[in-house]
Amino acid sequence: MDKPVIGFIGLGIMGKPMCKNLLKAGFPLVVHNRSRGVVEELVAVGAQEAHNPKEIAERSQVIITILPDTPDIEKVVLGENGVIEGVHPGQLYIDMSTIDPAAAVRVAQALQAKGVRCLDAPVSGGDIGAINATLTIMVGGEPEVFEQARPLFEALGKTITLCGPNGSGQIVKACNQIGNTFSLVGMAEALVLGMKAGIDPAIILKVLSGGSAQTRLMDMRGPRVIKGDYQPGFKCKLHYKDLNIVMKTAQELDCPLPVTGLAHELYTAMMAAGRGELDYSGIITVIEDLAGVKVRSGETADERR
Repeated sequence: MDKPVIGFIGLGIMGKPMCKNLLKAGFPLVVHNRSRGVVEELVAVGAQEAHNPKEIAERSQVIITILPDTPDIEKVVLGENGVIEGVHPGQLYIDMSTIDPAAAVRVAQALQAKGVRCLDAPVSGGDIGAINATLTIMVGGEPEVFEQARPLFEALGKTITLCGPNGSGQIVKACNQIGNTFSLVGMAEALVLGMKAGIDPAIILKVLSGGSAQTRLMDMRGPRVIKGDYQPGFKCKLHYKDLNIVMKTAQELDCPLPVTGLAHELYTAMMAAGRGELDYSGIITVIEDLAGVKVRSGETADERR
């Protein structure tokens, strides 16, 4: 059975490797992105180019978007020359961005009125997960639509879960970002405390990684953090956007999140310091500023001060 043509919009840190994995799995691919360079790179390995979201919809059986924020999705899907202008009944639309859950429902309803089946399917795992096709995928939508999309998801990830109706994938992604935030802030405070006391952060990381405090993010980001390497796998400004979604959703549901609120303020401070382009593990720089110490493995006590 021939695999469906996939139209893919959004070729950033996550989207580009995801497209490469879809091509490796044998899916025909049509791509669109504002930046031309990455389009040309994917065309060189077998994709075709489309010039706007409407054209993506016209030429595809399955449409995937993965874009930075809610307004981007609303513009690309519902705006002029948007996806909605090129769709036809029976198509499948999958949004793999992280956006406001209420907006995910609105977008799905608008497309469903045109006969399009819709899933929201945000991902976790960062650039490493996107490259290695080991993403965690949280899906909102109807069970039968989810099963139709499963072969596509299996080309991109390992943990693939139907969370409930449309919007549920985004709710679970918000929960995921709470956990990620606690992992990174907790690691940051532990490393800064140890460094302030004169202990090599590499030792602290080794001990934490071998005990009950271990987390996947610690394994992935910890070795880079103690080297002062904040090259983004997931940019702070995008995580801050996700935390804004978390806090907005919590407010709408009358759900207090006191500790997440404190972490949100730390990321607000990071953004205010002009560090939005750093990896989100760079939250340690805010804790360093407060403590008056820099976490670097192998430095002498005098150099730390």
